[in-house]
Amino acid sequence: MNRTRIIFFVVVGFAVLVVAGGVAYSLLSDGDADAGTLGQPVGSGPLEVRVVCALPIEPWVREAAQQFNAEKVELEGRRIVVTVTPMDGLTAQGRYERDEMDPLPTAWIPDSRYLVELVNATYKERLGRDVFLTDGEYRARPLVTSLLAWGIYDSRAEVLEATFGQINWRAIHAAAMAPGGWNDIGGESGWGYFKLAISNPRKNISGLLAMVAAAGEYYDRTNLSTDDVTNPDFQTWLGEIMSSMSDLSGGTYTAADLALFGYTTGDAGLLMESDLLVNMQGLQTRWAEPMRIVYPEYVTWFDFPFSVWMGPETSALEKNAALEFQKYLLTEEVQEKALAYGLRPANPSVPVSADSSLFVQWADQGVLVVVPRTTAMRYPDRDVLQALLRWFDLNVAGR
Repeated sequence: MNRTRIIFFVVVGFAVLVVAGGVAYSLLSDGDADAGTLGQPVGSGPLEVRVVCALPIEPWVREAAQQFNAEKVELEGRRIVVTVTPMDGLTAQGRYERDEMDPLPTAWIPDSRYLVELVNATYKERLGRDVFLTDGEYRARPLVTSLLAWGIYDSRAEVLEATFGQINWRAIHAAAMAPGGWNDIGGESGWGYFKLAISNPRKNISGLLAMVAAAGEYYDRTNLSTDDVTNPDFQTWLGEIMSSMSDLSGGTYTAADLALFGYTTGDAGLLMESDLLVNMQGLQTRWAEPMRIVYPEYVTWFDFPFSVWMGPETSALEKNAALEFQKYLLTEEVQEKALAYGLRPANPSVPVSADSSLFVQWADQGVLVVVPRTTAMRYPDRDVLQALLRWFDLNVAGR
């Protein structure tokens, strides 16, 4: 065998070894996509649980995630690491439906099960199946609850009750329409015109559902149709209320805004009960006037369900890791901490009336441990919501 042939076979042999090595490395890499470095044992990388979380409960969930991570919880020998991303429910819904969630979260905690149902409906048309389950081990499970409630300064509440008998949407409408402002309805002339604080319905689910609650009281029932919200008389009435909103550019009004800016932000607002509770001390300290909480006749509840994504984009182990964090959030210790955030625990073993509860601390300002009214608004279908948002865009948002 001459020298040329020897060189040829050596080159071919070397090429075969390179190709074989590449295939073996590729197979090993595919077998452990979580391995971060060469030489790391297969399946030893951390299990990352990415959670997109509704804004009202994000501080509580983030605190729990930090504690969970510190405890170094493991599943099948791999440590679970939870990351939390805050996102308004409407924004998250839209991103899911447009396939814009990148990276795709392992789990979603929206403001309401209603948003889960809307996303499921979209994917059912596209894929023929749900992406979030409503039964079984992986079902969407409520973590805590809260509701929309009126927050109103004591001085303003006294005038509205003396003039209209109670604080509700009809009293708010009358106050908003008073040509001379507060002076016309028994208040002080220096208060100016009545100002309402609710979030921009396009930017926050609480603002959209505030309009739904207003419609419920207008029609005196819990279920709404497209004909109801497109009724010209109702739209005129709602437009007159919304005209009392001082500014929509900020998007999301919170009780923190009332605590910082006081009456310039609003005389009253339909806001999340939990948001009002955690800001009660700041409201009293800064403005030397207590904020009263009043519960509407037509109550809008939020149940913040922990919803695990059931698509093939996440592994079975990642889904189970998400369930471990869900179980942790429902433990008595973590549920008790929810009370400090003004949230009502979903675990029945944790009473709302605990000594450290904000519900007990602010009972003198109208806060109720048990909300007696059973008139809960039913969530409307997508057509009703789109009609309300379309009306808002044309009649309120651009003013």
